[in-house]
Amino acid sequence: MDEGLAHLSALKSRCEHTQLIGIGDRESDVYELFAAQRPDGVDWLVRAAWNRCACHPQRYLWQAVLDTPAAGQTELQVPARGTRPQRTAHLTLRYACVRLRPPQTRTRLPELDVFAVHVIEDEPPANIEPIEWMLLTSVPTHSPAQALERLQWYARRWTIETWHRVLKSGCRIEARQFGTLERFVQATSLFAVIAWRILYTTRLARLDGDLPCEVVLQPVEWQALYCRMHRTTRPPDTVPSLHQAIRWIATLGGYLNRRHDPPPGATVIWRGFLVLHEITEMFRFFNSDP
Repeated sequence: MDEGLAHLSALKSRCEHTQLIGIGDRESDVYELFAAQRPDGVDWLVRAAWNRCACHPQRYLWQAVLDTPAAGQTELQVPARGTRPQRTAHLTLRYACVRLRPPQTRTRLPELDVFAVHVIEDEPPANIEPIEWMLLTSVPTHSPAQALERLQWYARRWTIETWHRVLKSGCRIEARQFGTLERFVQATSLFAVIAWRILYTTRLARLDGDLPCEVVLQPVEWQALYCRMHRTTRPPDTVPSLHQAIRWIATLGGYLNRRHDPPPGATVIWRGFLVLHEITEMFRFFNSDP
């Protein structure tokens, strides 16, 4: 996270009118990070791991925030994980500005004012640990709407984790041998875009599957896909929906497409795109002019 903020600071000169925010999980709860100098427009948001000492009658971060009245209720879509289906979590929201004291071993560091956003799940399903997040940020947070925005920023980490999984497991970026750092950087830049395309396609099919599939596929791709799935040499005149095309691609990647199966995920769609690439090249070859 510290290195990430350094990169954001370097990037700020190229994005003068853009707010840049580094988001980190609990391993980023480092007091030195909070106290580090950074340019205007570069901020951080971190999930707290420690119940730090605070300049407050309650003496500690958690108690100081929980001492404030609830700011309202909100909902959060929790993605499926393993055998657990996607669910909607109902959360109680609180936020406050808290002055933190430095750790006893870091007394040279100053006290810091941070903005805390706390959410806890009211009635989690049986045998599931309730969601509880204490988020700390340098971004001023003075209203429920701003607190909800900070919550949504952090919740996007689930999507980012999926993108990383596609990049590492699907594109196998760590297993490839590039020989030089320059080749590695160039290849990673390319595979990052490929992983984004897979993730974007997966999510868009779930959000708006009625779109024509040409929003993500070239005409020759969906035509080759249709002919492969229907064992024909003549594609239709009507463009299939995105929902249908993604189901076909996922089937190529091993998705069983049974009635009660959840929507296909990024992994089977990635595998399906690999097969689709070969199908498309062959379709283009056999339909080219002699």
